[in-house]
Order: sequence, then C-alpha cells, then structure tokens
Amino acid sequence: MANLFRTLNTQFEKSIQRWKLEIERKIKEAEQPNFKEVVNISYGDFHAMGMKYITFVRQILAASAYPELLKSRQLPVDVEQRIVQFFKDWGKQSIGCYSEDFGISCVRRNVARFIEERDGGIACDRENIYITNGATNGLQLILRLFEYGKGPSQTGVLVPVPSYTRFRLMVLEAGGVNVPYYLNEGHSWALDMTEMKRALKCAREHCSPKILYLINPGNPTGQVMSRKTMEGIIKFAAEEKLFVVADEVYQDQVFGDNCSFLSFKKVLFEMGSEYRDNVELVSLNSVSKAYLGECGFRCGYLETINIDPEAITQLRILITSSSFPSISGQIVLDILMKPPQPGEPSYEIFNKEKTFIMNTLARNSKLAVQTINALPGLRCNPIQASMFCYTRLELPSKALEQCKALDLYPGLFYCMQLLEETGIVLDPGTGFGENDGRDHIRFCTLVPPEKFDDALEKIKNFHLKFMHKYS
Repeated sequence: MANLFRTLNTQFEKSIQRWKLEIERKIKEAEQPNFKEVVNISYGDFHAMGMKYITFVRQILAASAYPELLKSRQLPVDVEQRIVQFFKDWGKQSIGCYSEDFGISCVRRNVARFIEERDGGIACDRENIYITNGATNGLQLILRLFEYGKGPSQTGVLVPVPSYTRFRLMVLEAGGVNVPYYLNEGHSWALDMTEMKRALKCAREHCSPKILYLINPGNPTGQVMSRKTMEGIIKFAAEEKLFVVADEVYQDQVFGDNCSFLSFKKVLFEMGSEYRDNVELVSLNSVSKAYLGECGFRCGYLETINIDPEAITQLRILITSSSFPSISGQIVLDILMKPPQPGEPSYEIFNKEKTFIMNTLARNSKLAVQTINALPGLRCNPIQASMFCYTRLELPSKALEQCKALDLYPGLFYCMQLLEETGIVLDPGTGFGENDGRDHIRFCTLVPPEKFDDALEKIKNFHLKFMHKYS
C-alpha cells in the first residue's frame, strides 16, 4: 500500500483513472469485499454520474445525423423546423461536412444574440466570436498568442489558487510562468485585490506578468464575483496593462441566495470609456457545463474585446491551422444559445428537464454543505454556483504523522483511504494548485439525488471512523 501511495502522490494528474481501474479489477476478481462498485464523483462529467441528458438536444442531434428520422413524423414539429432551418442557414446538407474555420456563421450569429440578451443589449459582433473545440481549446489558443521568453522577460500568468488544474499545465506547456494569487477562503473565496497586487509585485522580480486569468463562477470554489470586485479587477488590469481571460463556463449554474451572474464584458462596458475602450478581454463559454453537460461534444466559444489587430490576425491563423470545430458540437452550442421558447412544442419537456437539473444541483449543494459542516475536521463555505463542493480538511496529528511517513499530501492520503474503504473517488486539493499547507477535497454535486445521498452517507461514515482511528 505504501508504494502505491507514493506512486500516486508523485503522479497525481494521471492517477485518478488508475485508482478506479485498479479497484474495479479487484471487484471483478472478488478481491474487494467492502463494496460492489466505484462511484467517481471527483470531476464535472455529470452525465457519467447518471444525470440524464436534455431530450431536445438528443432529438436534434439524432435527426441531424440521420435526416431519415424526419420522415417518421415522431419528432416534435419544432425539432423538425429547427433542423431544416439550421441546414438552410448553413448552406450544407450533412453534419459530415467541414465547418468554416471560425465556426458556422449562423451559430456565431446566435452566440452574438445570446450575449447581447445576457448583457442587457450591449452590442456583440459575430466577427468577434470564434467557435472552439471546447473552452480548453479556446484557452490554449489564447495562450499561444504570446511570446514567452526566458528569465525576467518570461511571460507570467496570474492564476487563482485554487483553480482549474489544466490551465496551469497549459501555461507551463506554452512556456509561461504560473503566478498564483490566493482566494480568500475566510471570506467565501472572494478575490482580494491586496493579494492580487502582492502576487503581481512579487512576480515582477523574476518574470513579466502579462495575462490575468479569472474563473467566474469559481471552479472548484463555487463563488460568484460581485460587481464591485469585478470593477476593481478591471481597473487593476487597466493600470497594469494586463490581458484579461475570463473563464465563464459556469455562468448558467448560479443558484445561491441573492446571487446572479454578471459577465466581465457587461461590467467593462458599463464603466468609463478609459476602461471600456482599452482593456483587452477574452471571455469563454462551453456546452460541457451549464445544464447541458455535453462534455463529449467538445464545443465552446470565445469572444474578443479590444484585442490588438495583429493579435487577432495571429489568432485567426492559429484557428485556421488547427482542427475545424465539430459540427455536432456546434449544433449543441446553437441549442444552448437558442433553447426552446414558451409556446413551442418542446418547451414544456425541455423546461421540466432543465429545472430538474438545476434543482438537483441546488439541493445537493445545500445538503453537502450541511453534512460537511456537521463533521469534525471538515469545513465548507456556502456554495453559490458551479457544481463542486470544495471542503477544507484538517486531519489529526496522528494522521499527519502517517502522511509524513508515507511522503504523502494529507488530502491525497485521505482520498486514497476513502477509495479503499468505500469505492468513492474524490479529488485532493493538491490538484488545484494548493501547496501552502492547506488541505482540501473536492467532489461534484450534480449527481442523481439517490446516488448522491448514498455517496454522502458513505463519506460521513468513513470520516467519523477515520477521525476516531487517528484521534
């Protein structure tokens, strides 16, 4: 066991799936007496966890791929009309065709309309919209716009901690330096401008920070930024001439009391012209999150604001030289941008399914916080948005001694013990950039209620036994 722990501790990014496969092998070979299945609630693929897809999306996809279904007359009229109109607007007749480089024009048009409606009428030009193979692909494209250099001139990227794991890896792959700024857990994971300024000042001693990466709503923390905070960020970016990258993929998953999503574009455009006309901003969205959860279709978009024309030229070259965006993914994105409306045949079922998903998310998140905060050694802030419960972990001294003996981060030690005892897979906080002595665990809350309740009960029972064992 000790050797397994050490291996997983040093290769965490690649190990979650290995944990799962190893335990599943034991179950098949009757070597695992404690449980009959592995329940992986460590990440945000909520279809994989049993949440049902939106019927309207799958009807559109099925008939788009196989138009013969339209002849059956078994589909709602608005599904048929949507498909016919899509191909008419596109000008092609099969999803097997290539897309245009920057995305299908009618889809980009609907993205622009969605943004205008979301932001209260602020204009959006479809020429500033680029369809990508997921938000991650969009982030990679943006990072590739920069030259990274070496030494003090090496490009630095201000990154929140805790934050989305893959982005930090992408920064390293591009040749940049991750510059961490720490979110304030004691104030519901708020972004503190004093901390941001400290991070920038320290970073300038060894690199040249040029990019500011923001996640709103937060991942893994689930907080929603206030307008005041966002205005402070925009002023800071203007003063320090930072390129702002706003990851807004959880914008349709806000459910906290007295919380609402504001885009960085909206806040920027409602400030003075010295900010509105000068701060460089890219924002991103994706079909992998929201209430759709269509991760496998790999589609999203980015919008560019105030970007230097030479950078736009380079961005277009990068997009043109990479893979065309998926047609099926763009069909899903088009639905997210333009869902069924009241009075249309599919609206009632669509709204019922969407409401169930959002109610499940809100219900599970509230239950998770209540359960976690009733347990010794665990603490979680109220969750306002997103789909994760990010929990502070404070282990007894005997457990910490065991972690030291095994050369393990406490969060990873805890998660491995949990997996061995219950079959529940969680994420340790080390995967989100924390290495400052704080320990956390993360799990997804968008899981069917019966499965979630069972997993939460197993976590609770395990935790009480764990704390007793090491007390």
